[in-house]
Amino acid sequence: MKRESTRLGQAEALEVIESLRKGIPPKRYTSHYTSGTEDFLNKVRHFHLDSPSGRGKIRFVSGSWGSGKTHFLRLLREEAFDANFLVSTVELNADSTPFNKFEQVFYDIVRNITSPEMYREGHLDHAAPFGEVLQRALVSSSAAAEGVVSHERLQDAKERLFAAEGIDIDFRRVTAQYWETLLAEGADPATLEDQRGRLLQWFAGEGTVGHYRKLGIQKVVNRANARLMLQSLSRLVTHLGYKGLVILFDEAEMTFSTMRKSNLKQAHNNLLHLINSIDETEGLFLIYATTPDFYMDERHGITIYGALAQRIGRPEDRPPRPLDRVWNLDSVESALDDFLNAACKIRAIYATAYPECAEVVPAEGQLRDYAKKLMEAHPEFSRVSRWRVLVTGTVEVLDARVQGGELPTAEQLHEDIMEKLKNL
Repeated sequence: MKRESTRLGQAEALEVIESLRKGIPPKRYTSHYTSGTEDFLNKVRHFHLDSPSGRGKIRFVSGSWGSGKTHFLRLLREEAFDANFLVSTVELNADSTPFNKFEQVFYDIVRNITSPEMYREGHLDHAAPFGEVLQRALVSSSAAAEGVVSHERLQDAKERLFAAEGIDIDFRRVTAQYWETLLAEGADPATLEDQRGRLLQWFAGEGTVGHYRKLGIQKVVNRANARLMLQSLSRLVTHLGYKGLVILFDEAEMTFSTMRKSNLKQAHNNLLHLINSIDETEGLFLIYATTPDFYMDERHGITIYGALAQRIGRPEDRPPRPLDRVWNLDSVESALDDFLNAACKIRAIYATAYPECAEVVPAEGQLRDYAKKLMEAHPEFSRVSRWRVLVTGTVEVLDARVQGGELPTAEQLHEDIMEKLKNL
């Protein structure tokens, strides 16, 4: 799958425009309306995704509120899917997914996993995404177009799986038993669904050891083994034929500052352990995105843990380079042309979404002039990013023109957009 050669169809273009119209970034196709990051992302792709996956890697992203961390992670996710990685995006916060409880982090990695195929098909909210990954891996090379699994295919997959000694034995047992449910001929569908659900619960740490021992499984995922289970997950992903697993940790602002001292210490220990063991985890690429306080805060940041601060370092006051340990988004300066080019990209997507309006939308030159005035109307230190104003405003201008309305002044449009975005 090569994104650079992929054109959006009408349905995909509508998906993008309808989301931008609401002021909400679409879940897919972020790269199709983004400008200014192509060179850096191409280099990240070259050094980290297209290179051999024999060793794991970790990189950190630093950016203040509104700097575009989440947007950048979506762009990176597209590159990872292009390179045939599975991707899991995990939002870290002190309440539901605190980094001091790595078993909870692991559960969320599994719950949020997505394959390139699922992304292309728009299946981003699958109820059991890891089960979908396991099922597709088993039927992908099956001769039956409908995905029917043969006994021979199942037996071959199980033999290959149990020969993969780098994967935890219980991880392999649960996977094999899940596959067996796909070949259970004549069984009640509801019973099979229940059985699959129970097996997937093992990856989420649910259920008792006693329950799983009845299935020949000797342990559950817990705090003591969660980091090792992550290694097994990554190795299973490559075993299934993917290039590897990309995990995008998106930390909520000031998460560490709300932790108790003991929890903060454990969170730092977990992160240091990941850094120290990342080389041993084949095919794993971790991205940890957070705010500058993570690096600088003298009470809660990594400065209080010398070993961790030494391993990670600090954001440098210059545009990021792909081999840097920390990518500083606050040092990325978008040129005016980047915004204007993005407006033209949105115009092209709009024309695909509404082909009957292609001759009515403003010409590129006119749209660029309007977008320039819109950017000039935006205050330099606003908490609403210029990018959100640009994409929302561009769609509103296009809507107004195709509906035959008068275009508001850039200043009036900016005021309307700020009111709209403030309520989101």
